[in-house]
Amino acid sequence: MHKNVMEDMIKIKIIKKNTTIKKIDDDYLAHFSPSSDHRKQKKEKIGPRYGLWLTAFISIIFLFFAFSYMFSKAKITITPKIENITINENLSADKNSSSAPVSFDLVVISGEENDEVEAKDQKLFEIKAKGKVLIYNTFSANSQLLNIDTRLEGSNGKIYKTGKKITVPGMSEDGLPGKIEVGIYGSGAGEEYNSPPLDFKIFGFKNTSKYDKIYARSKGDIIGGVRGNFYTISTEEKESVLGNLKKTLETKLLKKATEQIPKGFILFEDAVFLNTNNENIDVFSKNKIVPINLKGTLYGFLFEEKKLTEKIIQKNIDKYDGSNVFIANLKDLSFSLVNKESISFSDVKNINFTIKGTSKVVWKFDANKFVTDLLDKNKKDFNLILSKYPNVISANLTLSPFWRRSFPSKSKNIEVIVNYPK
Repeated sequence: MHKNVMEDMIKIKIIKKNTTIKKIDDDYLAHFSPSSDHRKQKKEKIGPRYGLWLTAFISIIFLFFAFSYMFSKAKITITPKIENITINENLSADKNSSSAPVSFDLVVISGEENDEVEAKDQKLFEIKAKGKVLIYNTFSANSQLLNIDTRLEGSNGKIYKTGKKITVPGMSEDGLPGKIEVGIYGSGAGEEYNSPPLDFKIFGFKNTSKYDKIYARSKGDIIGGVRGNFYTISTEEKESVLGNLKKTLETKLLKKATEQIPKGFILFEDAVFLNTNNENIDVFSKNKIVPINLKGTLYGFLFEEKKLTEKIIQKNIDKYDGSNVFIANLKDLSFSLVNKESISFSDVKNINFTIKGTSKVVWKFDANKFVTDLLDKNKKDFNLILSKYPNVISANLTLSPFWRRSFPSKSKNIEVIVNYPK
């Protein structure tokens, strides 16, 4: 009986031990082998996570394309129609004319330059005073001829002479005296002929009815008369100094003239002329330091560029249709004024001139209109739109981003570069 009891106890222990082991195995499996509910909960957690990533990815792609379109640009390079020409034209122009085929305006600028030169030699100078007068005719309606060197008796008692032959106009129908301006000089040299403004009688009309009816009055002071020994420089040195002063004066006056050119006008390099007083200037001084003063007036012929271009084009382009064109480097063509020696620049009304050289006629391209035509248009319509501009030789289009198939909706995002010749 004792034996059975012992066996029963051993069985009970084994059963309890096995029961413990099974419980441990079940808990382990329960932890590492989740049930279907547990797996479902886990899937529910993982699912939204992948959805968020997908939504974020799609949003990034959308934003990328949105910004790409927002910052899209178009760049078009245009090569316009160009034709080479050789120009050799004889033309005429009228001053300030709106009806003439070619017109010009005259820019007039005066100035002076000064220098000082040390002199060693002395020389006797006898120089006559000079001035200008207005001669009036209140005698009759008939004009009055006065020869060169006509003697004028000044109110200071000195005799002066006219510098050239003139004709004094007669009185007008309303009784106004005829008048003309002429230069005069003292009949003798010396300071005594220098004077403030004077009244004059014509010496040859003394004791005639014309003596009080044809008379003259100074236009400013009469100056420059001297007699005596003065310091001076050689002719060669004088010419050298005056030459340098003339170059400096011309450069300064040309700069001023160029700054005054109005829009739409052109000034040829050879259409500028400088008149100076260097031909009759006397260089002398009572001191060894001799001052040299050069005065001059620059005359520049300004041409209305549009009218001049049209005139040249009409003679050099066959079947010109009136398109908007320009001549490349027009101002660099050679300009020559006909009979410039006989022209009085101060009162010129009409000129004849020649223009020579080789250049290019360029058809202008309306880039602003072209941009307007392209706004929001499909890329495939580019050639059709370009065909409306017949004076274009070629065009190169670049759209960015590269996948874009239409032009931007804002003109600032379309860049047009026209390859005009330099």
